[in-house]
Amino acid sequence: MSSAPALAGWRFRQPSVIPGFGLTLGFSLAYLTLIILIPLSGLVWHSASLGWTDFWAIATDRRTVKALEISFGTALIAAAINVVFGTVVAWVLVRYRFPGRRIVDAMVDLPFALPTAVAGIALTTLYSPKGWMGGLLATLGIKVAYTPLGIVIALVFIGLPFVVRTVQPIIEEIDKEVEEAAATLGANRFQTITRVLFPGLAPAVTTGFALAFARGVGEYGSVIFIAGNLPYVSEIAPLLIVIRLEEYDYAAATAIASLMLALSFAMLLIINLIQSRSRKRYG
Repeated sequence: MSSAPALAGWRFRQPSVIPGFGLTLGFSLAYLTLIILIPLSGLVWHSASLGWTDFWAIATDRRTVKALEISFGTALIAAAINVVFGTVVAWVLVRYRFPGRRIVDAMVDLPFALPTAVAGIALTTLYSPKGWMGGLLATLGIKVAYTPLGIVIALVFIGLPFVVRTVQPIIEEIDKEVEEAAATLGANRFQTITRVLFPGLAPAVTTGFALAFARGVGEYGSVIFIAGNLPYVSEIAPLLIVIRLEEYDYAAATAIASLMLALSFAMLLIINLIQSRSRKRYG
C-alpha cells in the first residue's frame, strides 16, 4: 500500500527528456516579451492615446480602408495561388527525378535570399508596359504593373517557398505504396488525391497558406515598385504607414499599424483553428 505513493512521487521527479525546463521556459518568455510583446504593447498603447473618436476616424477613413483591403485581399489571393502551385512544385520535386532537378530545388529558395527591393525592381522591369511580359500582356489588354494584379504577382513570388518547404517534407513521408494500394482497390486519380493523399497533407497545406499569407500582408520592398502606389487603386497599408510617418503623423501611423495587427491576428487565429480541426479530422 505504501509503495504506490512512493512510486508516484518517483515518477513525478523523473527528469524530462530536455533538462532545465524552468530555465528554458523563463528564457523563452523573457525573449518573447522583449522582442514581441513589449514593442506590440507600445504600438497599441500609443494608438490608444488617440482616443476612440480620433482612432475611429482614422480607421474608417476611405484611404485607410482601401489600403487595408488591397493589402489583405492581394495577400489572400496570392496565398491561395501558392497553395495550389506550391503543392504541385513540392510534389514534382519529391516524386520525380529529372535533369536540372537540383537547380529547380535551389530556385525555390531564391526569394529567401534575394533582397525584396531587387525582386520588386526585377518584376517591375519584366511586367511594365515596355517589359518582356508586360508588353506581351498589353497587346491582350492586360495591365500588370501599377495595378493590384502586379501586387499579387509580387506576393506569389515571395510566398511560394513557404508553401513548398512546408509541404515537401510531408510528401516525402508518404510512401508510393499508398498510392499503388489505392489504385489497386479501384480508386481513380482524383479519389487518390482527395481521399488518400490530401488528408495527410491538409495540416501542412494550411500551415503553408498561413505563412504565405502572413508574409504577404506585411510585404513592402517587393511591392512598392510594381504597385505604382496610387491611392485608392494600388496603395498598400505598409506604404500608407510609411507615408504617415514621413508626414510626422505618428498617431495615424500607429493607428493603421494597430488595425493591421488586429486583423492579422484574427485571421491567423482563424487559420490556426482550421488547421487544428483538420489535424483532428485527418489525424
